[in-house]
Amino acid sequence: MLVIRMRKQGSKKRPFFRVVVTDSRTARDSKFVEIVGHYNPRTKPEKVTIDRERISYWVGKGAQLSDTVRTLLVRHPDAPAPGAEVPAGSPAAGATATAS
Repeated sequence: MLVIRMRKQGSKKRPFFRVVVTDSRTARDSKFVEIVGHYNPRTKPEKVTIDRERISYWVGKGAQLSDTVRTLLVRHPDAPAPGAEVPAGSPAAGATATAS
């Protein structure tokens, strides 16, 4: 069975995660089928990019979402897709309001 879960990357004490489609029997950091997003909890605000079209495709093929990925999708409904243009001034761009 296929699952959509997070794969840990980065060096010691500096993790970031890839959201991947993989077989449920494989280890957390082993081979995968496709990368469908990224999550970096170390930036303020957290940086999330998710390709919802590909997630919908894989869920349609029978893949199950892990609890963590499901929570990530709920908490970040406006996360841009990888490679998508982020509008200037949007919260996803990390822009801060300045007082004049």
